[in-house]
Amino acid sequence: MADHMELSVESGGGGRPPPRPQISLVGLFLACMVAGGVQYGWALQLSLLTPYVQTLGIPHALTSVMWLCGPIAGLIVQPCVGLSSDKCASPLGRRRPFILSGCIVISISVVIVGFSSDIGYALGDTKEDCKDYTGPRYRAAAAFILGFWLLDFSNNTVQGPARALMADLSGKHGPSAANAIFVSWMAIGNALGYSSGSTDKWHEWFPALRTRACCEACANLKAAFLVAVIFLGFSTMVTMIFAKETPLDPELAKQGEGEATGPLAVIKGLKNLPTGMPQVLIVTGLTWLSWFPFILFDTDWMGREIYHGRPDGSPAEIAAFQEGVRQGAFGLLLNSVLLGISSFMIEPMCRKLGPRTVWVASQVLVCIAMALVAILGAWSLGDFGGNVQDVAATEKGLKTSALVLFVFLGLPFAVLCSVPFAVTAQLAASKGGGQGLCTGILNIAIVTPQMIVAIGAGPWDELFGKGNIPAFALASVFAFTSAVAGTIMLPKMSKSSFRSVSMGGGH
Repeated sequence: MADHMELSVESGGGGRPPPRPQISLVGLFLACMVAGGVQYGWALQLSLLTPYVQTLGIPHALTSVMWLCGPIAGLIVQPCVGLSSDKCASPLGRRRPFILSGCIVISISVVIVGFSSDIGYALGDTKEDCKDYTGPRYRAAAAFILGFWLLDFSNNTVQGPARALMADLSGKHGPSAANAIFVSWMAIGNALGYSSGSTDKWHEWFPALRTRACCEACANLKAAFLVAVIFLGFSTMVTMIFAKETPLDPELAKQGEGEATGPLAVIKGLKNLPTGMPQVLIVTGLTWLSWFPFILFDTDWMGREIYHGRPDGSPAEIAAFQEGVRQGAFGLLLNSVLLGISSFMIEPMCRKLGPRTVWVASQVLVCIAMALVAILGAWSLGDFGGNVQDVAATEKGLKTSALVLFVFLGLPFAVLCSVPFAVTAQLAASKGGGQGLCTGILNIAIVTPQMIVAIGAGPWDELFGKGNIPAFALASVFAFTSAVAGTIMLPKMSKSSFRSVSMGGGH
């Protein structure tokens, strides 16, 4: 996900960019629709795929490793695609060729993921009906992982050029308007995706998707992803129509040929970081370490710790797990609504309090929230709480509290999607440029923590034998550490100049 949380890398390597076409605010909104289409798929990916892959035979302790593709794609694909799109002289423009090709590959990969059980069945997995067989299906798991990695790489192919396209087209409306539109489409995509993932009626509406290899939960996932493909195709078409790019002069595109590109260009620029940027990178890394356990395991935690289900257990446990996953997706839907509302509050808050204060305060909230997630999970499993007479009422209260936490985290998540990128942009501007370099370096500070969590979260949880709870407890510690580090290390930013900075969001 990082990607739900990745950055594009801008560069001047392509020479002077073409003149920006004038576009209305409505046209700018429609030109960014592809961001909503991509985010729809990301929301489904984040809410459903960690629980689903465990039904194919991949143990819980190894599911986090599956998410390594996100940071790898963010580290490699986005810098290469971002720099390539700067120099693209296609008649379609600089960004749209990458957006179109990336969306085509996304559609293919989504179909592979959705139909992975059927693909595994065709390749020789068990012929038993899925309602009777709950064992591993390794061929289906292999197809799933192939589609999953392809999905992350293609998502990153689209995300960078899509954000750059908004900057190209913003014109008189300015970068703040372009960013607000982009984050709005993120919230819309999240809301649609999480609402799709929270229903269990897809298999009833489309009974043909239920097969011997794909039972109700699998058919629900399959249908939701097919709808995501349709929405992505429509949103891509709208973007291609309304995003009127001026093609880059081929002669200008040749300027900068022979320069370092991709990750090498980012690495070579480390020595040119503006003052204060190393401290921002440290705090950013700690901040994302506190978020990734929740991003990767939120619905799995709801299904396991709160609803006491298992994806590979008895029929009753499987049903409880799926209900928890759906409730988690519903909580993320409400989280997205709060994210969309909060995104318009971040700039005024930063101009009044300063971005450092807003950033640190949000991490204090994350520290408390992650500790509560761990406590609620432990309480629900009976690790403490004493003898409770009204078990049903207590269980209902825990489920409600868990849902409230999901929603509440939309506020600090809006800060996460805005302030670190805005601080980076302001530091780069104070140096007189280097926006692409600094955002590329910031991306490394994001994907590195994701790699750490992806590799270490499963074994860490397995070590304590408590499912997801140890990862969330550690996330609370990282959130507290990032708040302390931010207070001590983050440079004091100018409140007055914050309004002119474009705030970038991610997944």
